[in-house]
Amino acid sequence: MSKVAFLGLGVMGYPMARHLKAKGHDVTVYNRTTAKAEKWVSENGGSFKLTPKEAAMGQDFVFTCVGNDDDLRHVTLGPDGAFEGTAKGAMFVDHTTASAGIARELHGEAIRRGFDFLDAPVSGGQAGAENGQLTVMVGGDQAPFDRAQPVIMSFAKACRLLGNSGSGQVAKMMNQICIAGVVQGLAEAIHFGKNAGMDIEAVIEVISKGAAQSWQMENRYKTMNVGKFDFGFAVDWMRKDLSIVLDEGRKNGSKLPLTALVDQFYADVQDMGGKRWDTSSLLARLQR
Repeated sequence: MSKVAFLGLGVMGYPMARHLKAKGHDVTVYNRTTAKAEKWVSENGGSFKLTPKEAAMGQDFVFTCVGNDDDLRHVTLGPDGAFEGTAKGAMFVDHTTASAGIARELHGEAIRRGFDFLDAPVSGGQAGAENGQLTVMVGGDQAPFDRAQPVIMSFAKACRLLGNSGSGQVAKMMNQICIAGVVQGLAEAIHFGKNAGMDIEAVIEVISKGAAQSWQMENRYKTMNVGKFDFGFAVDWMRKDLSIVLDEGRKNGSKLPLTALVDQFYADVQDMGGKRWDTSSLLARLQR
């Protein structure tokens, strides 16, 4: 078992840290809102610190899961940042969905300071985090990955090294591209079926057994069909992710017309008041 710090107790980080504690690791947490760190410790044990630097000191592993590039830069390199407290020879694993550029920047800075860094964004949403069933996409070097993987598997069902630094973030971008297209297709199919007077549940029960099957279909069509959109990843966060995708696409010369279009559809959902609705709310835009 290892001494572990977990920085960022949002909807993903809170249960991820809990799984680490349940597996027997000695867990110290940090959260920008101290009350949440106190709550986590009251429920799970362990300890909390008031700064990322204090939380990282003396740990074998330091995990982060925060909102975006700016949040990540602040918690690592800002005043009392975790990089100031991370010991030489330690392992730093970032689960934030962020840009490939900041992953490479932090990897280089970590190596300069004498510890390892992996970018390791996750897929599976809040349910995956709660159930310890996340998929983890990792960028970095082989030896650090081999060392970190058993600990990461405390909250994951799959974890794979996909290339050098930044590759985990690029893989997560590919993941979000796929999701954007699938959700829009499912929303259009349900919208079309309703307008045609079809029994949506009956149709989905049939087509989900064929080539149209997807995770989104299996897990979201029932809530979409009854107009409920509070069961998953928020539109605000999806737009953040898609902005990262589109920026990276401009840099590497990729053509992403569908992704750009769905991003604008999500902007419409935001304008409808759906900033915190889940991503399946693309259907609400069609039915307004």
